[in-house]
Amino acid sequence: MRRDSPLYTICFATLVCGICSVLVSSSAVGLRERQRANQILDRQLKVLSVAGLVGPGERLSRTEIESRFRERIQPKVVELASGAYDESLDPDTFDQRRAARDPATSRPAPENPARVMRLPHRALVFLVMENNTVAQIVLPVEGMGLWSTLYGFLALDKDTTTIRGLTFYEHAETPGLGGEVDNPRWKTLWEGRKAFDTEWKPRIEVIKGQAGPPDSDPHHVDGLSGATLTSRGVSHLLQFWLGDDGFGPYLKRFREEGA
Repeated sequence: MRRDSPLYTICFATLVCGICSVLVSSSAVGLRERQRANQILDRQLKVLSVAGLVGPGERLSRTEIESRFRERIQPKVVELASGAYDESLDPDTFDQRRAARDPATSRPAPENPARVMRLPHRALVFLVMENNTVAQIVLPVEGMGLWSTLYGFLALDKDTTTIRGLTFYEHAETPGLGGEVDNPRWKTLWEGRKAFDTEWKPRIEVIKGQAGPPDSDPHHVDGLSGATLTSRGVSHLLQFWLGDDGFGPYLKRFREEGA
């Protein structure tokens, strides 16, 4: 076969494409477990961080993250409708986002300003332990900002209303605007705020402009300059997941029955 013939070019291109596709597929399969392990490790680090168990600027090795997580954090699977723990599922392998995509393990969410489309029947919570008692509860939260879905964690004190921290670990908001949800200074403004009012209605809200200090203005947090829609999205997603369709039944049960 002549090298300058069209048939040779087609055969050569087909062979190269076939070899490349095999290499890419093999790499994807071979790295899947490592990617999953890294995702779990990143989740553990974010839970530790939002609970205040990792100091500012502190760098932990993989072993240190895993050890600190095992010592201080108890993951639990919760049935959202009843608020009861589901001990039949392993929280270490339970994938809440996958469960939300599967019609067999989720339901359509009611219309909501956070634009959450589907609700898993069960979700993960993380209990922060101190002297064998629950000191904090870390809840996964998600909802639409301006351009993307924001995925994060909200840490509540054992009273289920005092906020200990808020962090987002995945989003595609505009850097310097909505992306300021990652700004450490803004995240410090959440500590000490109140998620609920005296009648246990979700009231935490990101406002336009500056909020007062937590003791005099407990339900408001400073808005993100130039990112009104992202700020509004944070308010909506927190109020949704603290409400009756989210973790509201679980938090109520926790208050009434304890951990």
